[in-house]
Amino acid sequence: MRSWFLGVLTSAPSPGLLLEIVGTMKFPSTARGQISVLIADSNQTQSEVLDSALRRQPGLKITRCRGEVSECLGILRSTHIDVLLLGDSAAGPESPIDVLRMVHISHPEVRFVLMMDGFDRSLVVNAMRTGARGLFDRANLPFRALCRCISVVHQGQIWVSTEQLGCIIEEIASPTPVRVVDARGERLLTAREEQVVGMVADGAGNRAIAQQMGIKENTVKKSLMRIYDKLGLCNRVELVLYALTHRGPEKHPEQTTSLVGAETFAIDGSESETTILAGSKAN
Repeated sequence: MRSWFLGVLTSAPSPGLLLEIVGTMKFPSTARGQISVLIADSNQTQSEVLDSALRRQPGLKITRCRGEVSECLGILRSTHIDVLLLGDSAAGPESPIDVLRMVHISHPEVRFVLMMDGFDRSLVVNAMRTGARGLFDRANLPFRALCRCISVVHQGQIWVSTEQLGCIIEEIASPTPVRVVDARGERLLTAREEQVVGMVADGAGNRAIAQQMGIKENTVKKSLMRIYDKLGLCNRVELVLYALTHRGPEKHPEQTTSLVGAETFAIDGSESETTILAGSKAN
């Protein structure tokens, strides 16, 4: 198994259990003296083992919770956290991507590492879309590799394996358009509005969108207001989350709820595009 970090392709050590620790690793000093790490994992056994192992490492300050959004946000409100290690098992009704998305919106300064128990293409792509800075394969990499991952992610680098990187590159090269329809299969957005949504999701501002589409900037603003109204959204941030969440390919249909809780959607994936069936608004 090889992992990318600090821009160098390096062979990782042989797989091993978290408890198989040889010595300690020296972490770079920070303004606060230590790297503050939050372990958020619904698997309490793995969480306890990891907590115990990381506490033996000089230069780390460890906090732990079960991985629910409310718990993570509560800790982040009262405690400075540099790196959040998130397990890939669901904590109640919230998926790891739900937790990552909601916490990242509230605390974008925190760097996230998703700890994965196996390879999942959809999870890899969606985690990176949602703001993860590292994808750590804890089923195949040893504890010292995790320490290295924490260090390089804290320094602003990205940690992914070559296989994971390949999935991300393929996804970037083959973007899947969003097509929003109602329960009868009728489109809610015009083709031009869907084009606007795609450019907003790619980070384009109103002026850039106007220039690319050959229209006035004020026309873009009016178009965005119509889109918000049709989709039950309130602002640009919610629109970006909506687009990034629903335009990726899905292998199997699944149920998901929008971040603001305004609408419920059923996603029916296909190779050519993702169709979103808009449900009724919640009371």
